Amino acid sequence: MSTVSARALPSTVRAPRAGTEDDRPGAADLAPRARLLPALAAVYRAQLSRARVARIPLLFVATFQSVGIMVLMRGVVDGGSEARAVVAGSSVLVVAFVALNLLAQYFGQLRASGGLDHYATLPVPPAAVVLGAAGAYASFTVPGTVVTAVTGSVLFGLPLAHLWVLAAVVPLSGAALAGLGAALGLLAPRQELATLLGQLGMSAALLLGVLPAERMPEVLGWARDLLPSTYGVEALAGTFDAHPDWAAVGLDLAVCAAVGAASLALATWAYRRAAVR
Repeated sequence: MSTVSARALPSTVRAPRAGTEDDRPGAADLAPRARLLPALAAVYRAQLSRARVARIPLLFVATFQSVGIMVLMRGVVDGGSEARAVVAGSSVLVVAFVALNLLAQYFGQLRASGGLDHYATLPVPPAAVVLGAAGAYASFTVPGTVVTAVTGSVLFGLPLAHLWVLAAVVPLSGAALAGLGAALGLLAPRQELATLLGQLGMSAALLLGVLPAERMPEVLGWARDLLPSTYGVEALAGTFDAHPDWAAVGLDLAVCAAVGAASLALATWAYRRAAVR
């Protein structure tokens, strides 16, 4: 029986080559990673729906706390710049209670329970997870902030004409505080420590934001300048003047926006760090 060289075989009877990835039946590329904005909208809706059940208690507690502080301060502060500081600080305190305190607790619990593993398996950018959760929690603060600002203005006899600036103060202060709260929850080694850090942060917002700056020691004044919500408080307080300095208000809002971007970037880095552990 003679042997025939493989080169002599016609091309039609040669042994087939091993299929490449493109030729294999059933081979398919992975789904592309979701873009930031669609992923952000999806996470925001999911978080908003998840926290909707607790919305009324959260709003009541945050608003009642801020209004109660203003009533107590009414017996100490009569008017002027101190009254403006009290009303502005109490209004932003509603944002701090939800965006800083509760968000730190949420991400601390998420990390402790292994919930970050679920988000890590999704094809969404880390920034979308952080921004979506921060935006959902900050959204709950809008009604309480408005109620607090209106109540405080009536209580201290301040003008209501420029309260529309809350449309800028709430999201910018909320972004700054929510980013800080998320970072605290993600970086804390234990869930209990994340809760403690969130409550300490809210206490700092209460002490440094509500009390008039003129009555603080110099050291506390420096700490106040480092608090992310300070610039939102200053912007809102400036609008209670008879003739607001809009340039100063705009500068405070710009600083608040820059601090918010930095704190959200820190929270995104903290999420990546926690998700790979």
